[in-house]
Amino acid sequence: MTWSEMQPLLTQACSETFTMMLWSTLIAVAVGLPLGILLVLTDRGGLLQNIVANKVLGQIVNIGRSMPFIILMVALMSFTRWVTGTTIGTTAAIVPLAIGGIPFFARLVETAVREVDGGLVEAVQAMGGNTWTIVRKVLIPEALPSLIASTTTTIIALIGYSAMAGTVGGGGLGDLAVRYGYQRFETELMWIIVGILAVVISLIQFIGDFTARSLHGRGGRSGPAPKLRLLKATEPAAADISKVA
Repeated sequence: MTWSEMQPLLTQACSETFTMMLWSTLIAVAVGLPLGILLVLTDRGGLLQNIVANKVLGQIVNIGRSMPFIILMVALMSFTRWVTGTTIGTTAAIVPLAIGGIPFFARLVETAVREVDGGLVEAVQAMGGNTWTIVRKVLIPEALPSLIASTTTTIIALIGYSAMAGTVGGGGLGDLAVRYGYQRFETELMWIIVGILAVVISLIQFIGDFTARSLHGRGGRSGPAPKLRLLKATEPAAADISKVA
């Protein structure tokens, strides 16, 4: 296969992979962010402590994370058909990609939020801040560098998932690699796809790392913080109050 024959195939496959990655990431972040924060808030000693709800949410996330993506795609075929009207193509692949990415991102968010300095939370509580204020003014801003790193990790994972989606008709680079690189023994095309994926993932990782470091340099956490304590404070330190103010 000549380069002139490869180029339109690669262009279309890259476009399909980018579409799957973009929409599945947006959905995973939009749902996984509040879910991860809820896992912290409803935990023992949390601002919205509810052990039953926390256990239920935790089990849902654990089940979602434990299921291999290729099995998840098959299990969700009926739901995917109900949502998109088909189980084949880029649009259909976005459904299992997003659902697979939600619990993955939620656990990363939970880890990031738990690292926020509990003294800041206590200071805002002492000044009369409610739960929403604490989430908006403390938890998310302080955890932002870690959340950016978590988003980067999720995007890279979803790119890998999208390649697997191509093996069952999801389109994208994975589909191209199977149809031409494997079934038609186009080894050169296969290695080009591998190279494209390596470059794209390296670029995404670089942008994510650079953004996270920039946020650290502008006042974010530069080192490990004490484990988040979401208990009511009685006598917050003056330094914590001045820091929030």
